[in-house]
Amino acid sequence: MGHDAVLFELDAGIATLMLNDAARMNPLSAPIREGFMAALHRVETEPGIRVLVLKANGKGFCVGADLAEILSRADAPGGPSVPDQLVDLMDNTANPIVARLRALRVPVVCAIDGAVAGGGVGLALAGDIVIATKASYFYLPFVPSLGMVPDMGASWFMPRAVGKARAVGMTLLGKRVGAQQAADWGLIWGCVDDAKALADEVATVAAQLAQLPAHAALEVRSLYAASEANTLAEQLADERERQVRLSAGPAFAEGLRAFKEKRKPDFSPER
Repeated sequence: MGHDAVLFELDAGIATLMLNDAARMNPLSAPIREGFMAALHRVETEPGIRVLVLKANGKGFCVGADLAEILSRADAPGGPSVPDQLVDLMDNTANPIVARLRALRVPVVCAIDGAVAGGGVGLALAGDIVIATKASYFYLPFVPSLGMVPDMGASWFMPRAVGKARAVGMTLLGKRVGAQQAADWGLIWGCVDDAKALADEVATVAAQLAQLPAHAALEVRSLYAASEANTLAEQLADERERQVRLSAGPAFAEGLRAFKEKRKPDFSPER
């Protein structure tokens, strides 16, 4: 990628994007933001990619905004103010990163081993399947530490996943929620013992996702996104429209053939 702060690999249709500023627990510095956006462009434009795995080097998945960088720039003679920098950060990279993750044509798996704080919480929850080690935790320090509100979509993702009471309590109290509790609440898909178990589980999940019919996987993501605003009647109509459309496609035809032939369907791109 040409960005040491973000590493990108592609193997057998599985793209891996790694945040690579372990010493600082992967804040959303300018190099990380730039590298992240470039990596997303590859995922958006390379048709061979079937799934994206998002992970981080070190014991911090992401701690949100790079406050040290923001303060340093604000303190420099003629430097931009903190509010101006936050506007630029949210408008031009942070919010677009979350929006682009949610709009990808492929499923996103987030692998977490360590702290997820601040805007990093919204970044992690932008994934479709989030798996974390027992050593991991989710932390929103905005109100008790900074007098701010959650960002990068955390205020949208959390109440939908765990309910308003838990989302508000976690935010106002600045409570660290461990990965096991997050899994019990339904905030994330699963919690595993350690880094090795995480790598194994993520590899298994990513391989399974890479074998799915790509268009149907995209339709599922869009269907659940629509359900957040739809009435039941609207959602039933949406399900019907998507089912009818997919039933005329090659993946469903292959599924029917496999059913008749009593075999596993082959949804590889070549078919």
